[in-house]
Amino acid sequence: MRRIELDAAGTVLSALLSEPARGAPRATVVAVHGGGLRAGYFDGQAHPDVSLLTLGARLGCSVLAVDRPGYGRSAAQLPAGLPLATQSVLLRAALDDFTARHPAGAGLFLLGHSFGGKLVLRAAADGLVVLGLDVSGCGHRPAVPLTAARAHHGAPAWTRYWGPLGLYPPGTFRACEALTAPVPAQEAAELPHWPRYVDRIAPLVRVPVRLTFAEHERWWRHGAEDLADLAARFTGSPRVLVERQPAAGHNISLGWAARSYHLRALAFLEDCVTRSAPR
Repeated sequence: MRRIELDAAGTVLSALLSEPARGAPRATVVAVHGGGLRAGYFDGQAHPDVSLLTLGARLGCSVLAVDRPGYGRSAAQLPAGLPLATQSVLLRAALDDFTARHPAGAGLFLLGHSFGGKLVLRAAADGLVVLGLDVSGCGHRPAVPLTAARAHHGAPAWTRYWGPLGLYPPGTFRACEALTAPVPAQEAAELPHWPRYVDRIAPLVRVPVRLTFAEHERWWRHGAEDLADLAARFTGSPRVLVERQPAAGHNISLGWAARSYHLRALAFLEDCVTRSAPR
């Protein structure tokens, strides 16, 4: 795993990259973190089993975990962050830079968590060419006031919104102190508008979509009716899966269930690669 920088239309975005030890990658997973966290979310340090970057490379894929605009390398240049539509433009430019310099295999597969899920949905709706999307921790009917997300990474909120602490390896919260970051102001301002926003972009997604909700998800309503209603909005997608991840909280990729979730996501990627192969 190494840290790289990507040119996103004049803005430099930092990223973590893991690649297979031998040969070209099967495909490239682009992992996009949620609000208040950084790219290292996908390389959790509390236990070796939770790292998507390690697992993906072992299974023959490249994994690129990008710091979204306003985080990591770009935080000084964009202290207030950017609205979702502009983040989509910069993500596309960054991936153009990446694919010009690195082999992508069968193509790009976007995996987004929480606010990162919103970004990958927007990018696909904007026409970014990808194999498919895997989104976790991102619904459309809030279970709590969305404005609460501005402060949800404080210590009291860890126990309130992350789910039971036993879902995470010992030391997770201590390790996450280096991964947390303030939610940029422009990003936070858009949070209350997401339920209406998703109505506009979901029908524009034209690739397979997998939506995962943790058993102990506390940000979004995820009853059977809620999930059926969400899936029905992706009228342009050829395939929509809605799954639950047992024994997991909102931050699935940091918990004990991370390996199970990542394996399921990579299996969905394999389905997308097979679907896209020429006949």
